[in-house]
Amino acid sequence: MSLSRPRRTAAALLSAALLGGGLAGCSRDSVGGSGDQGYVAGKGIITSLKVADRKRPGPVGGTTLAGRHVSLRDYRGKVVVLNVWGSWCPPCRAEAPMLATAARDLRPKGVVFLGINSRNPEQAGPQAFERRYKIPYDSIYDPDGQTLLAFHGTLPPNSIPSTVVIDKQGRVSASVIGSITRTTLDDLVDDATSGGAA
Repeated sequence: MSLSRPRRTAAALLSAALLGGGLAGCSRDSVGGSGDQGYVAGKGIITSLKVADRKRPGPVGGTTLAGRHVSLRDYRGKVVVLNVWGSWCPPCRAEAPMLATAARDLRPKGVVFLGINSRNPEQAGPQAFERRYKIPYDSIYDPDGQTLLAFHGTLPPNSIPSTVVIDKQGRVSASVIGSITRTTLDDLVDDATSGGAA
């Protein structure tokens, strides 16, 4: 017997939340090291907001790793998947191929992806990361983590990787602190597109 769409979404989110202890996040702030040192375990926390509870983040914009200026406002009217990553972060490397594929798969549905590269002191590492994983979308270069302040109350500034889904009205529809799976991503994008939430 198949589940209805809202029940499938709720089941997927609950499963992901229960498995959250196994999802790893990275942070270098607590140790201040470089390379693959100084990680703090992520909680894999998934939050999906009802339409009435959604709010717009503060201004999100900056210069991409390719040297272009981009702003979240440029994508008004589209669902946006915004992924926070660092080239030094093993879980970011693990989820990068899935995100690159999802960006290509979801583009025909009007879904756009935007990255925020955080805590990389130089651009060579993240540029190599984008080439290696064939990332088909822009990433704002944010070495100091300042862009994440726009998500105060939604994302802790140390949460890498993290993913935020923005609805067509520019409001935060959902967030995942820690790694994200394709099933969870698809469900959260569907909720943002349909205007509902589990």
